[in-house]
Amino acid sequence: MTHPSDSRAYFFKIDTTIKKIRNALQKRFVEAGFDLTVDQWVVVDHLHRNPGIAQATLAEMTAKDAPTVTRIIDLLVKKELVERRMAGDDRRKFLVSLTQTGEQVYEQMLPAVVEIRRKGWGSLSEDDYRHFVRIMDEIYQNFNDDEGKTATADV
Repeated sequence: MTHPSDSRAYFFKIDTTIKKIRNALQKRFVEAGFDLTVDQWVVVDHLHRNPGIAQATLAEMTAKDAPTVTRIIDLLVKKELVERRMAGDDRRKFLVSLTQTGEQVYEQMLPAVVEIRRKGWGSLSEDDYRHFVRIMDEIYQNFNDDEGKTATADV
């Protein structure tokens, strides 16, 4: 007996959809004059919701590897949107937060992000959203059982 996913490359559908959303979002950022990439936005968004987060935790939450998050944070520090400080108890651990300018940029960019999210969701219902999240969480967990981590990278 074959499994329904045997001949259906669902990951290709997920990947192409993500690329379409990322491209639309990046285009909207450029049109609005925002000097951030989608990956930088993801970090800014998570820092807005989790001020003073450890850099390693931020990497887990955004489903990005540590060197990538370090590079993004370095760029955001240069843009004066993010600040790092050492954790008091561990000099090897850095805590990351948005600066006041970073918070302002977040507030300026959020309407463009919401616009793209709404466009993508279109006429789908709240019930559709619950099913979508359940399905995506199940697929994610199928690959995550050994790790015990959950990614929460929202765009």
